[in-house]
Amino acid sequence: MRIVAGKHRGRKLAAPPGISVRPTSERAREALFNILAHGRFGPRPIFEDARVLDAFAGTGAFGLEALSRGARFATFIEKDRAARETLAANVKALGEDSRCRILAADATAPPRADGPYDLAFLDPPYRSDLAAPALTALAAGGWLASNALVIVEMAARSELALPEGFELLEERRYGAGRLVFLRAPERA
Repeated sequence: MRIVAGKHRGRKLAAPPGISVRPTSERAREALFNILAHGRFGPRPIFEDARVLDAFAGTGAFGLEALSRGARFATFIEKDRAARETLAANVKALGEDSRCRILAADATAPPRADGPYDLAFLDPPYRSDLAAPALTALAAGGWLASNALVIVEMAARSELALPEGFELLEERRYGAGRLVFLRAPERA
């Protein structure tokens, strides 16, 4: 698995051993970032100078790809110790320590945020039904800026019951997975 584009293009990312982490394919990640760069979500690439949240981070591929392409800062939420160790090694290998924060936390019960994030990626284990509770918890915890763009990766045939205030923008299927694009609610 590699970073697809930007200043770290072609750099390898490690994945923890075993089956606890299911990294998103390079093809799906490339398609996603092309949508974010050239899609209907803003006049410029949505990740440029953004504060990015990568929840259920695993290897950190989403957040690290965003940093490679010009994001300002990324916070990673991951509760699995082996995944966090691999993620920390990936951050260090790319020299991105000063622009990253890794939290040992559950995305469905996160700590209070250090400020709102413009762009969020959620990649919970397939068929876990954790996306909706995590969206609710992240919004309540101050993690999502008003109208933040949120991308949820889930199994293609899974259902997502949208929490109150979230708006479905579009969906894209990639093999066994589906990317769901959401607009976060206005912050109170």
